[in-house]
Amino acid sequence: MSIQEQALDDRDRAILRLLQQDGRLTNLELANRINLSPSACLRRVKLLEDRGLISRYVMLVDEKAAGLPGTAFVLVTLDQQGRAALDTFEAAIQHHPEVTECCLLAGTADYMVRVVYADSADFERIHTEILTQLPGVVRVQSTLALRTVKKTTELPV
Repeated sequence: MSIQEQALDDRDRAILRLLQQDGRLTNLELANRINLSPSACLRRVKLLEDRGLISRYVMLVDEKAAGLPGTAFVLVTLDQQGRAALDTFEAAIQHHPEVTECCLLAGTADYMVRVVYADSADFERIHTEILTQLPGVVRVQSTLALRTVKKTTELPV
């Protein structure tokens, strides 16, 4: 059985849960919480990284504290759905930090884009100067979030 095919055990799942909650845990703190020696814990974390289950470590910034209290979900429709058109759009959207997420969809729209913004004037700027100007875009339909009820980066492992 390859490393990729190996099942997660309870300790691996505990490591993933704890690091999702606090990526700044030291190896010693993590080892103590899951009742492993620090060296065994470090080996397990390294294996989880090597397997791609831990893809990276990040710090999360509070959007409101950063002056970006607004969130919009924008459905984007392109004029073509061929691979070249999709690749061109996807490359172009990478350059805009206001876009925090972009998903290719199956359905009436081609993409759903999550955008953060400071105020209505900022959203208008993003809409007119960025979203509608991306290659191949023929339609954008925006929905503004009134309040975030749940937001997490943690996966149920």
